[in-house]
Amino acid sequence: MTALPPNGPEGPHDPDPLPAPPSAPLSDRDRAVLAVERQSWAGPGAKERAIRERLGISPTRYYQLLNALLDDRRALEADPVTVNRLRRVREARRGRR
Repeated sequence: MTALPPNGPEGPHDPDPLPAPPSAPLSDRDRAVLAVERQSWAGPGAKERAIRERLGISPTRYYQLLNALLDDRRALEADPVTVNRLRRVREARRGRR
């Protein structure tokens, strides 16, 4: 049997945090990301402005978080309508590539 390095399979400098336990609820930030997606936006730039003002993150980081949330079972349980709609949009975009 092979022993794993002391701090996990990637060693002591693994930059990725451990995933949340399956029973852990969504974070406030995750719930806020889903709330932004439930809204409709009037014009170009309004959503990006809201992301910066409400969440304090860049739109690029927001979309990274959102994409991860779409694969998170907890997000699906918390907001199935929004998550399923966004999954369909994501799959349609992937299909056009």
